[in-house]
Amino acid sequence: MLRAAEFLAVFATGLFAGAALYVNLAEHPARMSRDTRVALEVWAPSYVRATRMQAPLAIAGLLCGCLAWLAGGGALWLVAGLLIGSVVPFTLLIILPTNHALLAPGRDAGSSETRRLLTRWGNLHAVRTVLGLLALALMAWRLVSP
Repeated sequence: MLRAAEFLAVFATGLFAGAALYVNLAEHPARMSRDTRVALEVWAPSYVRATRMQAPLAIAGLLCGCLAWLAGGGALWLVAGLLIGSVVPFTLLIILPTNHALLAPGRDAGSSETRRLLTRWGNLHAVRTVLGLLALALMAWRLVSP
């Protein structure tokens, strides 16, 4: 049971961290290189699709990290699980208001305010990326350490 929980925790957390890193290094900078109207037009469906993928991965990483801890894997699994799990409340409490503002009906898609919100979103998403990478690093370190 311990090995399965560890594997699933690393797998889910690795997928989350990799996807988040891709968004920060490639996808969001690419859309921000376009005019604001196009950037928002591309951001909206990407946000919806990413949510359907990343939220379950973060929750799976949390649950499997906690399960690995409960199965005797050590406290580092709990810490890593809580780190990856923390992206969910961070998203709901900190990022969601920006998402709602970007998706608000009547938003001027070409405005400087929209550009500012998209930039803010990218910076906030980077926090999620760092949390995911830290959780993954802890899990990987735990796997290779005696």
